[in-house]
Amino acid sequence: MGSIIVLFELEPDQTIGLEGVEPAVLLVHAAGADPDVPEDPLPRTLCQKDTAPMEHSHYSPSRPGEPWYPPQFYDRRCRECETVLRSL
Repeated sequence: MGSIIVLFELEPDQTIGLEGVEPAVLLVHAAGADPDVPEDPLPRTLCQKDTAPMEHSHYSPSRPGEPWYPPQFYDRRCRECETVLRSL
């Protein structure tokens, strides 16, 4: 797999506002990047959830060794996505 896209699973009917005020993030997921449109995720996360209702986090690690998820969401990272990432 090429690059991954980090997605937020939000509380139903929530979106991220213009000021970046974050609504309740339930979980942080990872999905493969669409080969035709690299800024877009594939239709399923690595844990096989539908990516359509999820919000793009626009996060990517800036240095090797940094986590795949935004560090402030350590306790909300999807363990299933993380397991798949470790096996890649």
